[in-house]
Amino acid sequence: MQNDLSRRLLAETLGTFWLVLGGCGAAVLAAAYPGLGIGFTGVALAFGLSVLSMAYAVGHVSGGHFNPAVTLGLWAAGRCAPRHVFPYMAAQLLGAFLGAGALWVIASGVSGWVPAGFASNGYGALSPGKYSLAACFLTELLLTFFFLLIIIGTTAKGAATGFAGIPIGLALTLIHLISIPVTNTSVNPARSTAPAFFAGGEYVSQLWLFWVAPLLGALVAGFVARMLYEPNSLEDTLVIEERRGRVA
Repeated sequence: MQNDLSRRLLAETLGTFWLVLGGCGAAVLAAAYPGLGIGFTGVALAFGLSVLSMAYAVGHVSGGHFNPAVTLGLWAAGRCAPRHVFPYMAAQLLGAFLGAGALWVIASGVSGWVPAGFASNGYGALSPGKYSLAACFLTELLLTFFFLLIIIGTTAKGAATGFAGIPIGLALTLIHLISIPVTNTSVNPARSTAPAFFAGGEYVSQLWLFWVAPLLGALVAGFVARMLYEPNSLEDTLVIEERRGRVA
């Protein structure tokens, strides 16, 4: 059983590493590259593709959360064993910091590089479009809510099997297309935390919003899913076995 948990945590670490390196890397390295920059659309696709690719690579090992809000929302929906919640979150934060660290080393390999915000999230003066705290909070809450609802619905029993990674990746792409101008898009506290610590200053002081709003949106989505879907379509096999005492 311990070996199973270790594999799950490694999968979550690797998946979150790839998400931060792929998504934030696209923002830092390629978004505004002179003459060939990929812009908002390219960054949105990078985040979606990072989740899509790792969902198929390691999703069958850990469930492919790569995001503390996803873990909490799945727990609220009865899809994540309680004893996995905090270990998963710790692994996701580790992966995010490792990914951001690798990105920092790569980006600083150019003479004269200035990190600026380092793909961090922010509100008010740190919002790309200078959106207010209230607007940014509502954006993060609503988009995380729908992201979790899509994740839960597409992975519930009875949904088309083998295809969940596609709508989930596309949903994350759409979320970024909507909210990059507002908050630079979080919907993922781990993705927000690591770049903010590298950027420092006010980005760290604003991190609270990118924990509170996504976690709240995820919790609401989890509880709504319990009303929306049949109970036996939501429950994870491991959760059921733990309740019956079959798993130590």
